[in-house]
Amino acid sequence: MASVASTYARAFADVVFRAQLDANRAVGGLREIAGLLAESDDLRRVWDNPAVPAEQKRNLLDAIVQREGIDKRVRNLMAVLIDHRRVPFLPRIIEQLEKELDARLGFAQAQISSARELGDAEKQALEAQIEKTTGKKVRARYVLDSSLLGGAVIRVGSTIYDGSVKGQLEKIQEAISS
Repeated sequence: MASVASTYARAFADVVFRAQLDANRAVGGLREIAGLLAESDDLRRVWDNPAVPAEQKRNLLDAIVQREGIDKRVRNLMAVLIDHRRVPFLPRIIEQLEKELDARLGFAQAQISSARELGDAEKQALEAQIEKTTGKKVRARYVLDSSLLGGAVIRVGSTIYDGSVKGQLEKIQEAISS
C-alpha cells in the first residue's frame, strides 16, 4: 500500500509548501501523534472503531493537538486519516513525506553503515563527499554494522558505495574465483 502513503504524503507536502509551514515542525507533529498511537492501544482502538462517532474521534484529536501544540494543518491531515480509516498508514505516510520534502528541498537521504561509531569529523567528511558526489545537501542516518569489519557502506537512494573491508574482501574473492 505504498501508493496510499505516497498519495497522502505528496498532498501534505503540497500543503506544507503552499502554507509555507516549517517542514520539520510539521513532520515532528505527525511523529508526536504516531508516538502516542504506538504507546496507546486505547487511542488506536478509538480511532479505528467505526462505532465511535466521528465527532468524538475529532474531539479527542483536538485535545491532543492542543495539548501538544501541533499545527492545525497536521490536525487536518490526521482528521482525514481518521475519517478514511487510514491511521494504520501513518508511519509509512511520515516516511514518504520525509522523502517528498527532502526531494523538494534538494536534500539527498543517505544511510551510512559502519563497523564502529564515527566521530564528528569523520561524519562531516563523509557528508561533504556525498554532497560533492550527488550535488545535493545530505540528510545522513548512521547505522552500526559489525559485519563490515571496517570502512563504510553508503546508500543514497538506490546507489550503494561500498568502501567496507567486507566488500573489498568479497571483490577479491570474486576475482580469484573467476
